[in-house]
Amino acid sequence: MASEGGKDVAMAFSVQSKRSDLRAYPVRPASMTYDDIPHLSAKIKPKQQKVELEMAIDTLNPNYCRSKGEQIALNVDGACADETSTYSSKLMDKQTFCSSQTTSNTSRYAAALYRQGELHLTPLHGILQLRPSFSYLDKADAKHREREAANEAGDSSQDEAEEDVKQITVRFSRPESEQARQRRVQSYEFLQKKHAEEPWVHLHYYGLRDSRSEHERQYLLCQGSSGVENTELVKSPSEYLMMLMPPSQEEEKDKPVAPSNVLSMAQLRTLPLADQIKILMKNVKVMPFANLMSLLGPSVDSVAVLRGIQKVAMLVQGNWVVKSDILYPKDSSSPHSGVPAEVLCRGRDFVMWKFTQSRWVVRKEVAAVTKLCTEDVKDFLEHMAVVRINKGWEFILPYDGEFIKKHPDVVQRQHMLWTGIQAKLEKVYNLVKEVMPKKPDGQSGPVGLVSGDQRVQVAKRQAQQNHALLERELQRRKEQLQASADEEEREAEDEEEPMDTSPGGGLHGGLANGLPAGRAAGGDSFNGHPPSGSAGNPVARELRAFVQATFQKQFVLTLSELKRLFNLHLASLPPGHMLFSGISDRMLQDTVLAAGCKQILVPFPPQTAASPDEQKVFALWESGDISDQHRQVLLEIFSKNYRVRRNMIQARLTQECGEDLSKQEVDKVLKDCCVSYGGMWYLKGTVQS
Repeated sequence: MASEGGKDVAMAFSVQSKRSDLRAYPVRPASMTYDDIPHLSAKIKPKQQKVELEMAIDTLNPNYCRSKGEQIALNVDGACADETSTYSSKLMDKQTFCSSQTTSNTSRYAAALYRQGELHLTPLHGILQLRPSFSYLDKADAKHREREAANEAGDSSQDEAEEDVKQITVRFSRPESEQARQRRVQSYEFLQKKHAEEPWVHLHYYGLRDSRSEHERQYLLCQGSSGVENTELVKSPSEYLMMLMPPSQEEEKDKPVAPSNVLSMAQLRTLPLADQIKILMKNVKVMPFANLMSLLGPSVDSVAVLRGIQKVAMLVQGNWVVKSDILYPKDSSSPHSGVPAEVLCRGRDFVMWKFTQSRWVVRKEVAAVTKLCTEDVKDFLEHMAVVRINKGWEFILPYDGEFIKKHPDVVQRQHMLWTGIQAKLEKVYNLVKEVMPKKPDGQSGPVGLVSGDQRVQVAKRQAQQNHALLERELQRRKEQLQASADEEEREAEDEEEPMDTSPGGGLHGGLANGLPAGRAAGGDSFNGHPPSGSAGNPVARELRAFVQATFQKQFVLTLSELKRLFNLHLASLPPGHMLFSGISDRMLQDTVLAAGCKQILVPFPPQTAASPDEQKVFALWESGDISDQHRQVLLEIFSKNYRVRRNMIQARLTQECGEDLSKQEVDKVLKDCCVSYGGMWYLKGTVQS
């Protein structure tokens, strides 16, 4: 038993009873008797529940090596003994024991005392294990290093009369932020320092036969005079055992988690269907739809799987390839080059798009276009292809024609998505659309080793064929331009002449505009394109709703960007939606103008690289908010200027609106309609980097 500032602290098993006293009993060495234990000092850190015991060693025991004890004392304290010496007798005559926690969950343990046929149990709230401390060896090493440093300093002082003057730099520490302070407080060094700063509380030891020790041991016995007073024991044996040994929750929490690339099908099927599809595609990378259905089980609805797979994968040659943003999240980067995820996704999308055009891809071509390092490009290709000697990289799975025939609506939606991705890649990588017709997959024969002369001959033949194809393509384009010009002239003539709507008149008799009268009156579409301007047409209403919602968010859009957004909107619609009937560019432009938008004739520079669709700029003229007038003035400025400086815009707004606009108001108008590049402001979608 030990005393802590007037409190009694019993020491045995590290028991904490219902009293607030901490109990911890030391292990008695086999060579010592209880009479020797008064030569024991103990101290404790209550907050950490850390105990340190110092026990005397019997130096007169025949098993004690006196020479070894003297050597250890000399190494630790040196030749001179003072108050700070660990061993004042110049002999290792004591041993220190430090405690450590054996387990964090002690609710399953109890201290038992059997007396007069009764078993008394006391719950344990902490168990400490005492182990020998060898801190004196660290002190000996420190002394040795100090002596060596002193010897080196003495030698150097004899060689140099005086030290050289050295320049020092004084730095002032910046004030510590709250986040930095929290990181410092949670660091390992800070916690170790706090633990070391906690003062030790020295304890006074009482022997085993002392009256105070006997008094403490009485608390291990039940104080009730009879078992009837203890209502907790009026339970069945199974209930009592459950109270005594509750099921451990720590074991379930400490259960090791499987690696992210290891899947348990039993655990996988407990997740929602969308998560199952995402996990499978993220691990497999490429998979046919039939294989995915077999992994998910026969009870899963194929329509739900089709809906879920399109959120995490893209269709390539009838097979599903996981999307790039699933493999490369937003804030990640390349482990090889450190390139951000956005650039990696763009490069991988280019590889996937190339495989939609052909079964073969050349790695050097991909690296030349994407400007990515070899390791990144190789990772892209290994996700979905296998290398073939002298041929390149071939798509890893065969073409799945069965899925293509069975799900034409999904194929059409994926084609629209790939069209949008292709337009984005052509703009980012400055790709030139190929005019050569591609050979169907599977027509190319096996490639063997060929000589240099054969390669030259093959290249000449290909150049001749390409020249002939280019000539035919040029002639075909001239004919198309001539035909479109003739058609525009005919349309202009038709618009000038009034249309004959008398029944039975004309060549067609029962036709109106070349269609049966019933179909023309009903407003049905012709060649899949609904007639523009038909307000009662549900397709026109649906299209107008999309246009209005889009321009309420964007305010300014080019025709190219609007078509891309429309294709993405179509891809999100369910199969069989009315907008899949086909929407022409002419109808889309008419709907934009009918929705309250105006076309801004931006004066592009003569040598602009913008396509015709990118030069058609539309803007929402009135949205119903207080910034309409400011936006209209801004749009009039850009109808006469391709790019404008901010001070000119602010001066014109102040002049037209008759008031000094705040910086926030000008920033809002510019954010709605413009982008800044190189110190100049452009309308959205018109800047050519």
